[in-house]
Amino acid sequence: MGHIIIIGLNHRTAPVEIRERLAFSADTIGHALRGLLERESLREGVILSTCNRVEVCALSHQGFRGAAEVKEFMAAYHGIPLGEVNGYLYHYEGEEAVRHLFRVASSLDSMVLGEPQILGQVKDAYGYASEFRSIGPILDKFFSKAFSVAKRVRSETRVASSAVSVSYAAVELAKKIFGDLADKTVMLIGAGEMCELAARHLISAGVKGIMVTNRTFERAVKLAEEFGGTPVRFDELPVHLKRADIVLSSTGAPHFIIRKKEVEEVIRIRRNRPMFFIDMAVPRDIDPDANQVDNVYVYDIDDLNNVIETNLEERQKEARKAEEIVAEEVRSFRRWLDAQQVTPTIVTLRRKFEEIKNAEVAKAVSVLGAESPKTRKVVESLASSILNKVLHAPIAALKKDADGRNQMELVALVREIFDLPDSPEQAGSGEEEDAGKTPPE
Repeated sequence: MGHIIIIGLNHRTAPVEIRERLAFSADTIGHALRGLLERESLREGVILSTCNRVEVCALSHQGFRGAAEVKEFMAAYHGIPLGEVNGYLYHYEGEEAVRHLFRVASSLDSMVLGEPQILGQVKDAYGYASEFRSIGPILDKFFSKAFSVAKRVRSETRVASSAVSVSYAAVELAKKIFGDLADKTVMLIGAGEMCELAARHLISAGVKGIMVTNRTFERAVKLAEEFGGTPVRFDELPVHLKRADIVLSSTGAPHFIIRKKEVEEVIRIRRNRPMFFIDMAVPRDIDPDANQVDNVYVYDIDDLNNVIETNLEERQKEARKAEEIVAEEVRSFRRWLDAQQVTPTIVTLRRKFEEIKNAEVAKAVSVLGAESPKTRKVVESLASSILNKVLHAPIAALKKDADGRNQMELVALVREIFDLPDSPEQAGSGEEEDAGKTPPE
């Protein structure tokens, strides 16, 4: 069997210049996985590498050596002295490793709580490990369970239900104002990064079309091509504004570029059809007094941030429910994993000592010079009695389910102390019939 280990670093433990030095690219991941499993104590491995985290999950048959070998691999593969990065790495084993992966897959460990991308990235990491055959039965069950935990968190909590970025908040507000966005037109003014990102999200949400204007017309043409939209000359903005249902603005102008009077005129021409202005500029581009006009909604960057703060508070409440789900699922997986570890260890331990006992009984009978059944029976009885007394304590300790104790670490310790062979054989016995059952979903 083996011992689950996760070694890694993320946005909280390491700056980007360290994370990028340890990152694994998709086109070299197969080579990296093969290199990982060349390490003596490692049996299975998965590598997760994103812009915010790099993690290696491995199954080691020697818990004490496995973590060191994973760290050595990460440093050596990238040609970096371990001492330069060791202080940034975190190290989880056994139950803590299980909890960590479940939280990562459920987006409880992300920079943006509840963001949806991480689950896809974990699935990609699992896919690479499957493709390059670096994953075996234990990590396969482990990652499959992580996916089901993430699905449960998504379906039973609202941890990912509200916008927590400026661009998503803008789209969320647009949907609240208009409902369906399919027949809506967007006007993009300027070229601020958040403004462009919000425009991309609105396009993804299904808006009908987009117009782009910029003081530099060539820039407007380029952006319009990227968005599949129409470029508009900046001095012609008032003429085209009446066509826009949603206006995103982010220029570097020192004064308002759209004033209340202009908005009143545009709304009159639009026959009071609603308009939504999203002002992402500092200083502001749109006169806040325009909000007083009927059917006009003006939100600036502070308004959007207030929406985000409210949504973050809601996500934090939901995250507490998600943590309870994770804790429950960790206990469930631990019971299954403990059974996978304990049963073959007990069987192997008994088998090894039975072989020693049989050899010693044969020697004793030979030395006594008496092959009578009675003599052999007495010697065998004595040897069996000693064997059972010697094995009673370690086997009882392995079977004991004590909260707070790392069962997998104990298994690794017993195997190391008694020098038990690392065998994938899942030997069964009458006393542990349920050892090979699939972990409950």
